[in-house]
Formats: sequence, C-alpha cells, structure tokens
Amino acid sequence: MEDPIETKTIKTLTLSSLKRTHDLFVGNHGQKLPLDETSSRKKLACKIGDEYALVRDMAPQMTNKSASVGPSAPAEPGSSNVPRPPKVDSDGAGPSSADAKPEKSSAIQRMIDDIPKAGEALVSGNTALVTFKGDENSNSGALSLAQDSNTKQTSASLIRRLPSKWPKPDWHAPWKLYRVIAGHLGWVRSVAVDPTNEWFVTGSADRTIKIWDLASGQLKLTLTGHIEQVMGLAVSDRHPYLFSCGLDKQVKCWDLEYNKVIRHYHGHLSGVYCLKLHPELDVLMTGGRDSVCRVWDMRTKTQAMCLTGHDNTVCDILSQASDPQVLTSSHDSTIKLWDLSTGKTMSTLTHHKKSVRAMCMHPTEYTFASGSADNIKKFLLPKGNFLHNMLSNQRTIINTMKVNQDGIMVTGGDNGSLWFWDWKSGHNFHKEQTKVQPGSLENEGGIFAMDFDVTGSRLITCEADKTIKMWKEDENATPESHPGLAFRPPKDIRRF
Repeated sequence: MEDPIETKTIKTLTLSSLKRTHDLFVGNHGQKLPLDETSSRKKLACKIGDEYALVRDMAPQMTNKSASVGPSAPAEPGSSNVPRPPKVDSDGAGPSSADAKPEKSSAIQRMIDDIPKAGEALVSGNTALVTFKGDENSNSGALSLAQDSNTKQTSASLIRRLPSKWPKPDWHAPWKLYRVIAGHLGWVRSVAVDPTNEWFVTGSADRTIKIWDLASGQLKLTLTGHIEQVMGLAVSDRHPYLFSCGLDKQVKCWDLEYNKVIRHYHGHLSGVYCLKLHPELDVLMTGGRDSVCRVWDMRTKTQAMCLTGHDNTVCDILSQASDPQVLTSSHDSTIKLWDLSTGKTMSTLTHHKKSVRAMCMHPTEYTFASGSADNIKKFLLPKGNFLHNMLSNQRTIINTMKVNQDGIMVTGGDNGSLWFWDWKSGHNFHKEQTKVQPGSLENEGGIFAMDFDVTGSRLITCEADKTIKMWKEDENATPESHPGLAFRPPKDIRRF
C-alpha cells in the first residue's frame, strides 16, 4: 500500500515560509541601504535651489553680522579677554592635530562648496543682496536690493518685492461750485437733463415740476399736477415726453408740446420712489414702497409685468439694452438683476449689509456701482460678479450717485458731502461739503439727487435747503497745482 500523503496546515506553511525568508536575509539584517550618489546630489540641488535661491549671494556684512549674532560664552572668573593662542605641536610646526578640522571629502559637501560665495560675487562686480532675473522685455529688468553699509539689512530685505497690481488713478481736475439756483419751496428730490442739453427739469417736495435753462439757470416753466412729493423724473430721447412719479402713487406722462398730462399709469399700492426708461423699447419701469418693480407699456398704459422678489422698498432702477435689462436695488440690502423677457430674476447680489439707495452704470463699460451706508461696490455685468470696493468710506447714507464718460463718479450723502471718485481705481480724489443757504438749518445740507449733463462737464445737485447747485471742473487746475488726495493702494483686497 502507498504511504498516506502528509498534509500541512496553512499556519505551518506560513511559518516555514517566514523561516526561509529570515534565513535568506539574516546576513544583512540591520544594515542601511547604500546611498545613490547621483540621486542624492539631485535631491540636495533641488532643495538648495528652492529654499536658498534668493540668498545665494550674501554680502560680507550680512555674513559677519549673522556670525556674531549668537551670545558669547561668559568668561571664567579671573580670566582676561585676551584671545588664547592656538595650541602648537611639540615640534612647533603648527596647530595641534586635536584642533585641526577634518577634510570635507564627501560628494555632498563638495557640491555645497561649489555654490558661489559672496566674495566671488563681489569680485565680479555684483553687490546685490537678492538677484532676480526678470523678463527681458519688461521694464523691471533685474530686481536687486543694493547693499549699503550705512543701512541695516533685515529679513524683509530677502523677500522678493512685487509692484502693486492695483491700477493707478488718472488725474482729474477738482470740481467747484459755480451756480446756486433757488425757486422751489421744498426739498428738491429729483432731476433729469434734456437729451438736447438745452434744459433740465427738477421735482420737489412742493409738488411742482420746474424746467430750467441749462446755460443761464433761468426758470422756463412750472408744471403742477402731483399732490405729493415728486420723487422721480425721466425725459424720453425718442418722444417729446416727460415722465414723473411721486409719493401720491401716481405715474404721469407729460406731453412737452402742450405741457399737459396725457397718460396716467395706475397700479402702485404706495408711494413711487424711482422711475426709469428703457433705452430702446417703449417701456417704462417704476419702483416704490410696495416692494415691486412694475413694467409699463408706454403707449397703452397697461402693466406689462410686475417684478416681485424684494422684501422692502425699491429705491433705484437701472436699465440697459442687453441682459440684464433691468437692475433694481432695495432697502432689503439686495440688488436684483432681471430677465425682462421672462420676468424672472437672473441673480441676486447680497454683498451689501444696509439699504442700497443708489446705483449708477458706466456709459461705456459693462459695469455698474452701488452705494450704501456700509460701502460703495463695483460689479461686472452680466452676472453681477463683484469687482472691488471703493478705497474710502464716505460714512454716511448714499442717496444718489452718477458717473460720466471721463470715468468720474460722484456720490452725494445725507450729510451734504459730495465725493468725487476715479472709476478705474476706486480712489477718492476730491471732496466737497455743501453749504446751506442763509435761513436754512445746518442739518438741511443733504443731497437727494444729481445728474450730469450730456457732455459730462457739468453736475447738477438737488439739496435739502431747497436749492439746486451746479458744479464744473476747475479750468486752471494742473496736476502740479492740484494733485488731489493721496492715493494709497489697498494692502488687503477684500472679495466681499
């Protein structure tokens, strides 16, 4: 009979395999793997290049200073500060072998020794503490921080300094007041300029609408019909129509050929605060205290749509030919961008923390700005991407803001402050404070509305002291005589 085959368990086989493995490698157990000199040199070269590339050329003053930074050992009592001579061998040939340094013979040490020393850089005429070779086509050339024996070098000198990427503001001449117009019997709440640049119209809390000659400032016509404050005005550039709205819930269309009201737009449930015309369509947008923006057909007087979504009063409306065709701001601190074809919100901007009472759109760029008591912010259309904050804070309620073709934005505050900004950089280059007229209270200096003329060279402001003020640039100003407020680029760019 055949002998039975002896079977082994898995545990027995595993132990025998481990024993064979141990017997195979027991000879070199505990020994370190030999280092590959080529890979070690590459690894060390990369590390030196990453961490010490900017400080390879150190001036002698820095090296001597760093060598003497450490505290010296205290002298033994009774000993002098005279340095001891080196120990000499018995034959007097030189220093003793105990003090002699070992030779640097390894490949890594030789590679470290091959790094150019500061002395070699000085011999070649390079005294730079930091050497940086930039683009040959750029104006920066090579970045170098020269070593000056009279100045103290710190660790900040080793950091590569890059120029600020914030755009520098263009120089603008300061603005000055050149005319004050009186005639209204109440707060002047709204203003609009004729597209022909011959006259402008103002609405007041005295319930009247007055038309003034732009060149002379003389009163031409007074329109009556509202029974409450006139809060918004707009002049059509395609029709001889003037549109007005007020706190009496009424929206009126005036025919300027007959100086009479020819249409009423009924539908608002409370006071109407703002009014805007579409630049291409015969469409009128109004917003008010009922928290909605109503879109009206100019000819048929019917309400085309009602844009709902705000939780508080709609303060200002912007309109443009391309999407988003309507932008609204509200006391609920939000800005909504609307798709006029569907009547729905494209996006809602929640960057502000307080009521957004004013907005303005650049005439040529695809951007707009919004003003609130917390800050003035600039956004990019069509999605409303946040660009940046203005570099200063007016620290008041912003009631109105406008921008002209030259990139000058003006904001009017509730405390009578009139600030002029450079649109590109957000720099406040000029400040004005309005003076109330004799007989008015000091707190009646608020600015409620403003507008530029067609050329952008004259500014009209409507104020709480019942006057209309007109401003223009100083013709005699130069960059040398009127440099403006100092420009300080922001150190930290906030993205909210």
